[in-house]
Amino acid sequence: MEIEVDGERFSVVERPPNTYDVTWLSGPNPGYGFSVSGPPLDAEQIDDVIREFLADVDPTTGYLE
Repeated sequence: MEIEVDGERFSVVERPPNTYDVTWLSGPNPGYGFSVSGPPLDAEQIDDVIREFLADVDPTTGYLE
C-alpha cells in the first residue's frame, strides 16, 4: 500500500510474520527505507514508526544519522 506521512510518500509492504518493509518514495535516495518486525501494527502505529524514521534522517544526506 502507498501512504503519505507528513507530506512524504511511502510504500508499505507487509510480509509474514508481522514484518513491514517501508520504502521512502518521495525521499532523495531511490529505494531507501527500512523494515520493522514485531507485533502487528495498525495504520496509526505505522505512521508513528515512519515519523520516528523521518526524525532521525539527516536533512543534508537523506540517510539516517
